Parts: sequence; structure tokens; C-alpha cells
Amino acid sequence: MRDIANEVYEKMRVGSSAWIRPVAAKGDTVDSFQAVHEQVKQMAEEGLITISTIKRQEDGLIDAIRIQRLA
Repeated sequence: MRDIANEVYEKMRVGSSAWIRPVAAKGDTVDSFQAVHEQVKQMAEEGLITISTIKRQEDGLIDAIRIQRLA
């Protein structure tokens, strides 16, 4: 599984924000994307990012997370 959260984080500048979403062309699915939420929470606990928004589908699965880079 790709480390989507880390890929997005490394491309960001300090203070900027970005959406993290599954990319079908890279083999991501909404089901596999659920693990990214745990990665993002860990990064937030470490003080690297803040979580701005979490978008969910009608069935409750997360399909997008907006983060802001702090460090």
C-alpha cells in the first residue's frame, strides 16, 4: 500500500493546505484509503499537520481529508 499521506506531506510547503484523496490510477480505492486516516491522525499527534476537514460518503467511508502542514 502506498503511503499517500506522506507523499502529499512531502510535496507541501509549511503553512499550505492540501486534500488527500484516493487516486484510482495508482491503485487506490476508497476501502484501502481508510488506513490513511490513521496515518493522518498519527502525523497530527506528532505536530506535523492539522486536520481541517474529513469528507465521508453516505456509507460512512472517508473519501477525502484536508490537511495543513505545520512543520
